[in-house]
Amino acid sequence: MSIAEIKNKERVINELTSFIRKVLVEPEICSTALDIAREHLNDENAEIVIADKLSASTNIKIPVEHSEADRLFLELLIEVIKDEKALY
Repeated sequence: MSIAEIKNKERVINELTSFIRKVLVEPEICSTALDIAREHLNDENAEIVIADKLSASTNIKIPVEHSEADRLFLELLIEVIKDEKALY
């Protein structure tokens, strides 16, 4: 693994740690994120729409150019909603 790859992974871990810290301090972010994902799961460009709505309604700011950590979070959020729907 190159130094650049290691640095990138460290950056992703730091971004995710910061995000988790925000959710722990403001747990309503979790339910808001899930509600937004439920509402827009089937939209065209769902990840972009969800990111925009989440940025507009919480203190989680996902930039237009999604980082690897942003993509991981959005993919996980969508997976959770799909799993939830599969249970019903």
